[in-house]
Amino acid sequence: MIGILFFFYVAIGAALGFGLHSYAGFTIPVSTALGAVTTAILGQFHLLVAHVTKTGDADDRIQQLEKTQSAARERLEMIEARTESVESTLKHELTERRDALVTEMRQLEGLIDRLSRNFENRLSESSSADVRPQEDAVLRSVKDALQDGRVDLHLQPIVSLPQRRVAFYEGFTRLRRPDGSLILPAEFLDAARRASLMGVIDNMLLFRCVQIVRRLSERDRRVGVFCNISTHSLTDQHFFPQFLDFMRDNRDLSGALIFEIPADRFENRSRELRASMEKLTALGFRFSIDHASDLAIDLPRLQDAGVRFVKMKGDDLIDQLRNPSGPRPVSNVQRRIQGEEVSAVCSRFGVTLVAEKIEEEVSVVEILEYQIPYGQGHVFGAPKPIKSSLMEETAPPADFMAKLSAFG
Repeated sequence: MIGILFFFYVAIGAALGFGLHSYAGFTIPVSTALGAVTTAILGQFHLLVAHVTKTGDADDRIQQLEKTQSAARERLEMIEARTESVESTLKHELTERRDALVTEMRQLEGLIDRLSRNFENRLSESSSADVRPQEDAVLRSVKDALQDGRVDLHLQPIVSLPQRRVAFYEGFTRLRRPDGSLILPAEFLDAARRASLMGVIDNMLLFRCVQIVRRLSERDRRVGVFCNISTHSLTDQHFFPQFLDFMRDNRDLSGALIFEIPADRFENRSRELRASMEKLTALGFRFSIDHASDLAIDLPRLQDAGVRFVKMKGDDLIDQLRNPSGPRPVSNVQRRIQGEEVSAVCSRFGVTLVAEKIEEEVSVVEILEYQIPYGQGHVFGAPKPIKSSLMEETAPPADFMAKLSAFG
């Protein structure tokens, strides 16, 4: 492009020199000189215009760079301000959590101290309790296990069906003899009730279940724990007020801790048991009834009582669902409920069926035919003790155990 313009300027200069010689009478040297000067002037003017244009473009680019730099500086300042805000918020939240944890631990220490004093009285009273001679050895073993801290927590998974994903655990108390052998519940429960030691055993289980739930929540695992509790403990005038205080301080776990009582005890519950359940329900806690004998359950009554789970032996559940004339839940449905509809009708009242004691895969297939949402049994996993490290972490404090060991 520049070369073309150069030839154009030369042509103008040549034309001017020719015109001056031909028409103005100038001599050839003068005409040539004037044409060359004209060509030079045009070239210089072109270079001047080009330089001014380039200078203007450079200024525009510099201004654009300055604007970009200014915008980047503003973004950086905004990021730094947000970082300082996030850092301040995190420090504030960490301080609040630390203070809340300290407060909670102080409350737990006070409750544990009161519970230990109550346990002291219970163990002392049980020494003079009316116990049958054949229970003396078992009762002595139970007391020794409680005093020595040989109380383990075994967990059995409750899985969602058909995925078989662990949704809950059921906690079982297991007492150990000094040689490590287990004292089975069938051996010690009756003697412990007669000696008024169920509150001690329930507290051991409850304390560990609460700690397990807290550790599961720290890992962001949405897994609940079923905690078996004696109806004797729920109606005990000495035990229940302290138990209620403990649960009030841990009411943030109400969505993950489910209290379980036998179905026959629920059906024949006393006024005291009903009042205790209502107090726990008011705190947001839920209940489960296990060992249900048939499906003739009163769903509105269960809903009002805060019962959200009903457990029934898998084989019995299958037989009753399969039988067109079998027992059916009491509900607001006026017609005869089919087996395939039972689970859905229960869900309308916030009650979930759990098929327990499932031992074979064929039972799982049959349960799935009736859309039972949860299953429990050895086919999904047997009760297993929690890890020894976790056992130590969830054990009651040393001073609490020391107070217990001083009695009996």
